[in-house]
Amino acid sequence: MHSQRQRQVFFSLHRYLGLAIGLLLAFIGITGSLLVFEPEIDHWLTDRQFGQVIPQAQRLAPEQLITAAKVAYPNLKPVSLYFPDQPEQPFKLRMKSSQPNPKVYLDGNYEVFLNSYSGKVLGDRIERFNYYRLLLNLHYRLFAEDVGIVIAGIAGFLLMVLSFSGLVLWPGWRKLITGFKIKWNANPKRLNFDLHKVIGVTTVVFLVLTAFTGVCWNFYEFSQPAIYALTATPTLPDPVSKPIAGKPPLKLSDLLANAEAAFPEGQMTTINLPTKPEDSFSAYLKLGNGLDYGNVVYLDQFSGQVIRIDDERKAKLGDRILNAFVPLHFGTFGGISTRILYVFVGLAPAVLLVTGFVMWRYRRRGTNAGFGAMPQPVLTRRE
Repeated sequence: MHSQRQRQVFFSLHRYLGLAIGLLLAFIGITGSLLVFEPEIDHWLTDRQFGQVIPQAQRLAPEQLITAAKVAYPNLKPVSLYFPDQPEQPFKLRMKSSQPNPKVYLDGNYEVFLNSYSGKVLGDRIERFNYYRLLLNLHYRLFAEDVGIVIAGIAGFLLMVLSFSGLVLWPGWRKLITGFKIKWNANPKRLNFDLHKVIGVTTVVFLVLTAFTGVCWNFYEFSQPAIYALTATPTLPDPVSKPIAGKPPLKLSDLLANAEAAFPEGQMTTINLPTKPEDSFSAYLKLGNGLDYGNVVYLDQFSGQVIRIDDERKAKLGDRILNAFVPLHFGTFGGISTRILYVFVGLAPAVLLVTGFVMWRYRRRGTNAGFGAMPQPVLTRRE
């Protein structure tokens, strides 16, 4: 196929695909931008809703806090406990209904906030309506559950196609400076085209990263086995507890002590409590500025023995790739600077949609002058 014909194919693909799914990609991108600083925003909202606690010399043991929550919420069962990052922040306990169709609790999952030092219950909220869950449902599921996950995953794949076709059409391949130049004093059509090409090329790598990781998450049941197979990473069985006849589960304090002894260099961030006899007890620990989820100690809830330790420093290649998805998707790999960058990356699809639509409108009006109306001359013109 002649190169000019190839460019025309890429141009048509890029234009009509962008017009077809641009609004959806803009929506996903904007909600993604709002998730970049989710921890800080969620802490701020929590402070406004439940207030801060006054730090004291000694925190209560997690077992005492859970007991206080169970007394206050007898119809709810504790599932996960999240340790605060700062002394003035409360503990957050995730609880779910232990009764079918409860009259009081309309949603199965709740977040209960407790004073770390007194054990006082500060309040609760429905989990799916907190800042993170609400935005995640919009960004990841489009509020359409499984159907939304599939649609968002397909949109992520099409974003990669758009990124590749846009990169092929980028005029900087002929003259590098042309691809990065914006003529601010040019006519609106030229300025619109310059904004489209420069914003597109400067964000393309990050758009591909976020799209690829998003696709892998949305189709995780296929991507995880594929990554494990390509990297020869073994699939480990799920850790399970072995119930002992006549013996109750160990106390939480004993399980925590065993977890800390198994991974003494880590800082506890989250614990998942068993809800069934075969469930294991899991404790998530953080190393310095490392991942919040990369180190996990799994314990048998009856014997307290260590079933498995996931150490991010010793992870297999497949697990390292999967662990890298969060920093690559949300821009946390470079600290505050890359997170700020990712806010703008999330807004890029909306800007590209607007500028692309404007170019399409110019062409529809039959205007043959200017860069917005006839993209092909722009791609070959020397400046």
